Amino acid sequence: MKQSVCLVSLGCPKNLVDSEVILGLLSEEGYLLTTDPSEAEILIINTCAFIEAATREAVETILHYTRYKKEGRCRTFVVSGCLPQRYGKILEKELPAVDLFVGTGDFQRIPLLLRSKSKKCFLSKPSFLYSEATPRILSTPPFMAYLKIAEGCSNACTFCTVPKIRGPYRSRKLRSIVDEAKNLSDQGVRELILIGQDTTSYGEDLQDGTDLERLLRELVKVEGLRWIRTLYAYPRKRYFTTGLLEWMARERKLCPYFDLPIQHIDDRILKRMGRRSKGKEVRDLLRKIRAFLPEVSLRTSLIVGFPGEGEKEFGALLEFVKEVEFNHLGAFKYSPEEGTPASRLPGQVPESLKEERFKRLMSLQRKISLKAHREMVGKTVEVLVEETGIQGGLQGRLQTQAPEIDGCVYLKGKAAPGDWVEAKITKATSYDLIGKIQRLLP
Repeated sequence: MKQSVCLVSLGCPKNLVDSEVILGLLSEEGYLLTTDPSEAEILIINTCAFIEAATREAVETILHYTRYKKEGRCRTFVVSGCLPQRYGKILEKELPAVDLFVGTGDFQRIPLLLRSKSKKCFLSKPSFLYSEATPRILSTPPFMAYLKIAEGCSNACTFCTVPKIRGPYRSRKLRSIVDEAKNLSDQGVRELILIGQDTTSYGEDLQDGTDLERLLRELVKVEGLRWIRTLYAYPRKRYFTTGLLEWMARERKLCPYFDLPIQHIDDRILKRMGRRSKGKEVRDLLRKIRAFLPEVSLRTSLIVGFPGEGEKEFGALLEFVKEVEFNHLGAFKYSPEEGTPASRLPGQVPESLKEERFKRLMSLQRKISLKAHREMVGKTVEVLVEETGIQGGLQGRLQTQAPEIDGCVYLKGKAAPGDWVEAKITKATSYDLIGKIQRLLP
C-alpha cells in the first residue's frame, strides 16, 4: 500500500504550480494525499529562497514541521524547491532531520527519488518544463488557476538570485500552453492567470515568431474562460507592441491589468541593478499602455535602499510614484543576497534608512490608492465572488485585482464562490472596496 503524503507550498504562484505538479505526479504513482501533516508518512516542504525573508520563512517552516517525525506518522521528510537549489549540500549539516533535499532541477523526479536511498541531495541544473500532459492537482479554488508559460530568467539583474535558482529563460511551446488551458477550462476554471519569471519575454527563445500577443490570441479562443490575466511583465517598451495593446483593448476576456516590476526610476540606480530599461523608456511605456487601455490597472514592485540610493534618487522615486499613480504597488527593502553582484556594491544603505524610506513610500501609495478607490464609490462593477467570509459576508475581486496581492471587494448580498455578480460600490478604503450585489451575471 502506498504511503500518505502532505505537501506544504511556500512562496509565489510560480512555486505553487510546481507544488501542484508534484502532487499530480505523486497521485499518479498511487500515493495518498492529505492536508493533515500529523497523518502523513511523507512530508514535503516546497520552498522559496528568492530573498532573505523567504529563506528565513522556509527554514522556520522546516523546523516547525520536523516535529511530526516525533509526534506524527512522518518517516520521510523532504525539502524541495529553491532553498536546496540555492544552498546545496550545506543544508545537510544545518537541517539533519531532513531525509531528502530536491532542487528545482529535480522536483519532477520526487516519486522516483522517494524509492531511491542512494544519496540525500539532488541538485541538477534546472531544465525541466512541464507540459499539458504532466499530471497536476490544483490547489486553488476550482474556478481559477495559474498557468506557467515559461521557466527561468535570463535578465541577470544584479540583485536577483532567480537565474541561479531557476536557470535560463525557457518558453513552453504555444500549443502545449493552449492545450493545458483547454484542460483547465474542462475542469471548471474560468479565470486563467499567466505566470513566469518574465511573461513579456515569452517566445523570444523559441525563435519561431511566437510571442505573448500570439499566445493571447489563441487563449481567448478557449471556450469557458472568462478572464485571462498576465502577471510578472518585464517593462520593456518593445514587448508591448501596438498589436498586443490593441488586441487587449478589444478583447473582453483579457483583463486590463499589468503587473510591471519596475524596481526603480533613477537611471544610475537602474544601471547598478542591471535593468534593461531606463527611466524615460519606463515612462514612455506607461503612457503608451494607458493610451490604448485608459481603464488599465497598473501594479508595480519597487526596491528601496538599493546600494548607492541617496535622498536624490529616492526623491525621484517618490515623484515618479506621485506622477504615475499606480493602482497597486508593493515595495521591498533591498537585502544583499549572497552571491549576487549587488551585494558587493559600494554604498550599502543602513537598515534604519531603508525602513524609513519604505514607510514613506507606502504612506504615499496608501493616499494614492484611497483616492482611486473613492472615485469608484457609486459605480457598478463586475465582481468574481471568491469566498464566504465572516458572518456570511462575501469576498470577491474585480478584473483589475489579482488574487491575494491587490485587495478585494467585500460584498453584501447572496451569491456563491465562483459566481460573477454585478455590484454597486458603496465604500472605499486604501486597499479594499465594499459593495452591494445588484444581480447575478450569466
